[in-house]
Amino acid sequence: MKMWIALVLVAFAAVASAQCPCETMKWATCDGTPCTCTLLVGENVKQTLKCEALIPKCFLMKAEMYRAKKGLSTRTIGGKPVETAFVDNDGIYDPDCETDGKFRAKQCNNTEECWCVNSAGVRRTDKEGKDLACPKLVETMWVRLQLKHKPLTTPINAANLKAAISDAMNKRYKGFNKALVEEVEYDADSRTIVVDVKKAKGERATDLSRMAYYMEKDVKVLPLFKDQETFAPVVDGQKMELEDILVYYVDEEAPTFTMKHLSGGIIAVIVVVVLAVVAGLLVLFFARRRANQKYSKTQQRELDPM
Repeated sequence: MKMWIALVLVAFAAVASAQCPCETMKWATCDGTPCTCTLLVGENVKQTLKCEALIPKCFLMKAEMYRAKKGLSTRTIGGKPVETAFVDNDGIYDPDCETDGKFRAKQCNNTEECWCVNSAGVRRTDKEGKDLACPKLVETMWVRLQLKHKPLTTPINAANLKAAISDAMNKRYKGFNKALVEEVEYDADSRTIVVDVKKAKGERATDLSRMAYYMEKDVKVLPLFKDQETFAPVVDGQKMELEDILVYYVDEEAPTFTMKHLSGGIIAVIVVVVLAVVAGLLVLFFARRRANQKYSKTQQRELDPM
């Protein structure tokens, strides 16, 4: 009898869980009346979620960091910064979050090394000691999504691409405002799509990092949604599957990286360039010197008979 009661309770719990899913977070646990969804972000540390919207990136990173420590899924990111736009070269870390899911301006990843981040949680300063001051959280106002799609059966009309991508983003990412998609560029030969998503400077209602992070996971075939679909806009009747993504961040204030923390490879390139310039100047100097000496000797021989 007890066994039957236990089976009934398990079945009831399964049904309750099925009726109370968290569509925006596949790792969430949902139960109770009223239904509450939580996410493990640390050892026995649960974060309550609002599943009707995209989950804040800070909470997602904490969950991924915890799962990575447990031998579960994680991510890797690479890239090169360009001018004031930069990419996430550091990858995942265990962030400090505010109660509303925003990143704290100063991050240390439980180490003695700290750095300042933007509203997307991406490092925008050199790494320093714990006395580093990060007076405010600098807002990311522009995200550039550099995408590459898989080969298509027939060419598409590039003019229809912006509307298709905007509509797909709006549908996939919980009502994302497609008016924020300012421009879409397309190179058919390299199968590259560049999507510029911008908001007005000073605007704080929209968090661009949530959409960018969810899309990044979709393209890497590690969706965070419960449905496990991927971001694939339909253009001219064709489903455009993506195979690569690079995310650039542009903040309201330029980052403050310095030369002292450049990687060894970049320093080596700079040294080689400087040495090449110095060598070129030395060659030019000695060439001119030899020419001047030859001219002086010739003038002296012509004056000897006189």
